[in-house]
Amino acid sequence: MNDLQLNEEYELLKKSIRLFAEKEIEPFYAQWEKEGLIPPELWLKLGEAGFLCSDLEEQYGGLGLPYRFSSVVVDVFSILGYAALAVNLTVHSQIVAHYIANYGTEEQKKTMLPKMASGESVGAIAMTEPGAGSDLQGIKATALAQDGHYTINGSKTFITNGQLCDILIVAAITNKDVKPSKGMSLFVLEDLETLTGFSRGRNLQKIGLHGCDTSELFFENIRVKETALLGNVDEGFHYLMNQLPRERLTLSVCAQGAMEGALEQTIQYVKERTVFNQPLSELQNTQFEIAEIATTCEVQRRFIEYCISQIEANQLDTKTASMAKLSTTEAQCRVIDRCLQLFGGYGYMEEYPISRAFIDARVQRIYGGTSEIMKQIIGKSILK
Repeated sequence: MNDLQLNEEYELLKKSIRLFAEKEIEPFYAQWEKEGLIPPELWLKLGEAGFLCSDLEEQYGGLGLPYRFSSVVVDVFSILGYAALAVNLTVHSQIVAHYIANYGTEEQKKTMLPKMASGESVGAIAMTEPGAGSDLQGIKATALAQDGHYTINGSKTFITNGQLCDILIVAAITNKDVKPSKGMSLFVLEDLETLTGFSRGRNLQKIGLHGCDTSELFFENIRVKETALLGNVDEGFHYLMNQLPRERLTLSVCAQGAMEGALEQTIQYVKERTVFNQPLSELQNTQFEIAEIATTCEVQRRFIEYCISQIEANQLDTKTASMAKLSTTEAQCRVIDRCLQLFGGYGYMEEYPISRAFIDARVQRIYGGTSEIMKQIIGKSILK
């Protein structure tokens, strides 16, 4: 398939995602935000439409598509203002599925990935702990080997998809005698409700992303078979570091979509809103603001396109992915704040989606590695 055909397919996919959203999401999204989670029925519809895990190999339920085709789902949903859903899907399709695809055994891949692609199973990853966020070496949860099993103890917090997940990747210390980066392993758990000692905490109440369920998870003497190990023992930290560029790029795609969606809303509003007997769009300040916002969006989009080409060539490094996350999420917050200002008092009203975009944006500079951590990574890489 040549570049022209790929572009045509890409545009058709974006249209199909918008049509799906118009029918299956828009009429219900406000209610999902109030309820605090996306219902399981939507996951099945997303799977049936081919919007989940589409870049996995066909033998595992995917469509074998390039990264740009799989990431366009969260891109478009972010443009449309469904940030909570975009985050759910990022964790499920771009993070959890790829850990299993890259490090899982053939049995794990054949068992779990088709169910994730169909929406039958929802994926989550449990890394963050009350005392370990961006610093993954601060993890305290343990998984100790005993008689052909591992016994997992500890707690996790801020776990996206935690209320609904059926497949859960857990990071835990397996060797206490070395530093965490040398003694951490990953485990992939299924049939969570049958695991004695596993419990889900409350659905955490956040200031934004209300429809994205976020939970505490508890592990008390959970015994799992050695077959639950994901990859090699004690190599979990290495796996986490390898996968972070994909995670951070996908969060950048979400940020990019969100700021472009905010710009779309604002352009429409300033053309319709009248101030001093003329459209708000005719005021010089409005034109200057829109010009700067649009320029920011365009520049960031070009950088994201470059990063997408890099990840598709398996060349996206940690520094560049960190630059993408830092620049897009910081820009997202600035852009949406300026857009909301152009709405005036109406921008502060919940009935206008720009207010939700403003609240949803704030966490982007925190999860997946804070902006401060991104700066540290970038600075060390440049100055080493």
